[in-house]
Amino acid sequence: MKFKILVIDDEKSIRDVFSLLLEEKGYLVETAEKGIQGLSKSRQFVPDIILLDMNLPDISGIEVLSQIKESLPQTEVIIITAFGTIKNAVEATKLGAYDYLEKPVDNEELLLVISRALEVKKLQREVQELKSELSSRYRFSNIIGTSSKMNSIFQMMEKIARVDGTVLITGESGTGKELVARAIHFNSPRKESPFVVVNCGAIPKDLIESEFFGHIKGAFTDAKTEKTGKFELAQKGTIFLDEVAELSPEAQVKLLRALGEKEIVKVGGTKTIPIDVRVIAATNKDLEEGMKKGYFREDLYWRLAVLSLHLPPLRERKEDITLLYEHYIQKYNKELNKEIKGVSQKTSEYLKKYFWPGNVRELESIIYEAMVLSDSPLIEEYNLPMRIKGEDSKKEDMMFDTEKPLNEIIQKLTRNMERKLIENALKESGSNKTKAAQKLGISRKTLFNKMTQYRIK
Repeated sequence: MKFKILVIDDEKSIRDVFSLLLEEKGYLVETAEKGIQGLSKSRQFVPDIILLDMNLPDISGIEVLSQIKESLPQTEVIIITAFGTIKNAVEATKLGAYDYLEKPVDNEELLLVISRALEVKKLQREVQELKSELSSRYRFSNIIGTSSKMNSIFQMMEKIARVDGTVLITGESGTGKELVARAIHFNSPRKESPFVVVNCGAIPKDLIESEFFGHIKGAFTDAKTEKTGKFELAQKGTIFLDEVAELSPEAQVKLLRALGEKEIVKVGGTKTIPIDVRVIAATNKDLEEGMKKGYFREDLYWRLAVLSLHLPPLRERKEDITLLYEHYIQKYNKELNKEIKGVSQKTSEYLKKYFWPGNVRELESIIYEAMVLSDSPLIEEYNLPMRIKGEDSKKEDMMFDTEKPLNEIIQKLTRNMERKLIENALKESGSNKTKAAQKLGISRKTLFNKMTQYRIK
């Protein structure tokens, strides 16, 4: 795609020189000798860059810039100015001009500034595309399900997204709580602002306050620099507190205070920072039971559960299983460079009978693994793990169909053994991947690749 540049200058020699130089570099160039003519051409031509002279015979360059920025905000304007109008050029940059150049303009300098301005445009375009992709990815319609329970969830999500109250999402592990939280955020008035995720169960007890609210330099021994907390990073947006039931009693008190007062203080600091953040919390635990047993504060519960949403387990919406596995097959065909059309009838029966303790996340993992193993257009039942078929997973290495080719039996047993060895090495090394790789006698990169292949978390 060729970039378009409009030159607005009353000197014909400058217009001719710029046109020749820029066309040689592959740009599409249009010119205008007056401000009004330039504004008219800019609307027709829609340039990426405008080279604008400050001194025009009909209207001022400042007026032209103002109108361009109003009608074409994505167009970058580079001011061309004589020495006597540098003050105006500086003023123009405050009004949105990308840069200014003094006459006589050095050709190399001009090309360099244009190149930099186009890089800015490329980044702006990429950001816009990412925003569009995020909005598309987290539409309610992209959460798979047509069952009556999921239709009720969609209706609730639409209502919750319109308002700004705190939300508590409950449900078993793997039911898609974070996906729902993201969908609520990206369909809410806060969608242009950050969505910040905090896994409350993964933060050490003594660092939770720093993680939430940040700290000043020197607040504690390892505080070498100032840190911005997650609440401040989520300003104007949404903070998602996953596994909120894992917070210690002390952390619960600090979170409750932040939610109530809508302000925070960094660890070691004294200055209060106002926060404008929507909180969405999630847990796979029964918080009402937690209140009875004393490990979760009742006042925090009611602060979080202003709006509540419970996600049903997959076993309670089995009519969605076909839609889900078809979606994952389509998704991973691209990633794995495969052309799998679907699942066999026997495979479908097994998938629908299974209890799914790991819910949608487990189904996705099973489909991915089966697609890796499959060499046919359909996922067959022998591509599924033993547990899906109701067989004892402890006997998996010993059980095989003697009617299958020997090389297929050997490949399957080898894969199962390799996966178990990796899982054991990770367990023995406390999930330290470097130590696990050394224990297995492979590189860290190979370990990562194997973990991805076998969907080992």
